[in-house]
Amino acid sequence: MARPESDRPTTDIPTDATTRLSIGVDIGGSNIRGALVDSVGAVHTVIAEATPDTVKELDDTLTVVIERLVADQPAGTVVGVGLAVAGFLDRDRRIVRFAPHLPWVDRPVGEILADRWGLPVLLEHDANSAGWAEYRHGAAAGARVGVVVTIGTGIGAALLVDGELFRGAHGVAPELGHLQVVPGGRRCPCGKRGCLERYCSGTALVDTATELALEGDYAGPLAQTLRAARGGVVGRDVVSAADAGDPLGVDTMHRFGDWLAVGLASVVDVFDPDCIVLCGGMARRSIRELGDVQARLRPLATGGAHRPLPDVRLGMLGETAGLIGAADLAAARFGGPSVTAAG
Repeated sequence: MARPESDRPTTDIPTDATTRLSIGVDIGGSNIRGALVDSVGAVHTVIAEATPDTVKELDDTLTVVIERLVADQPAGTVVGVGLAVAGFLDRDRRIVRFAPHLPWVDRPVGEILADRWGLPVLLEHDANSAGWAEYRHGAAAGARVGVVVTIGTGIGAALLVDGELFRGAHGVAPELGHLQVVPGGRRCPCGKRGCLERYCSGTALVDTATELALEGDYAGPLAQTLRAARGGVVGRDVVSAADAGDPLGVDTMHRFGDWLAVGLASVVDVFDPDCIVLCGGMARRSIRELGDVQARLRPLATGGAHRPLPDVRLGMLGETAGLIGAADLAAARFGGPSVTAAG
């Protein structure tokens, strides 16, 4: 049964003198969002800034965010900072190896910023941060084996086993968006061809719509725009067209649902989870396109007619999931309120 996805509202900071807070910062390619987070995952004082293009400007902007968040807090109230980063980290999560939309390359971000801020800093992959938040405070709560899939510009994923994040031997698992589903298919920025996120993501919608428009006899507004403009159409335009009943938009969203079902069936085969949580900008639409998720998965999953299938749900925390998870992990590492450690 799907659960609604929505941002948690910001709340007043508790006045209890024993309150311990942590800071979560979600660093995206376009925007930085930081907030104070308490032990129950409540978000306080959200601050947003545009993401700069240079290392110095990025470090400086993050410093401004942190300084504004701690400015009115008594000494010792904030126990640490968690940074959710869309990129590859080293196994100990101290160094950003590479982030496609950020200027950090092989940079010991945690150490540098901890020295600058006077607060301990933990780095975590953004998908792991969101997955941990949904496990601790959202739709994946209580899962023994839970997979959280974020569907937006690309696909991110987190795997939680018995209350711990699984990162693999080198700290980069699970890259579900880069499973090859079409050998020799669409080129992916990762360097491969045919990755799942090239067929099942917000950016993939435009490619699918364009291919269908060129191959088929579509006469609706979306097809006319694609043929005339050859650019300028984005994923939300395809979704809006489908909502308006445009034939090309409807068929594109059906294809999206087909690929998502294929991807989720692979998740079921490999991990055998008891729940799959869908987050991100395309999550709600994903549920609508899949319809009866259990029915769509059953013929695609190995032995699907003779095995239990996971409960597929919508995330509950919306855009705040990444910063909540990063803050919660920082609290666990640096001595905040009682939290189950996540490795």
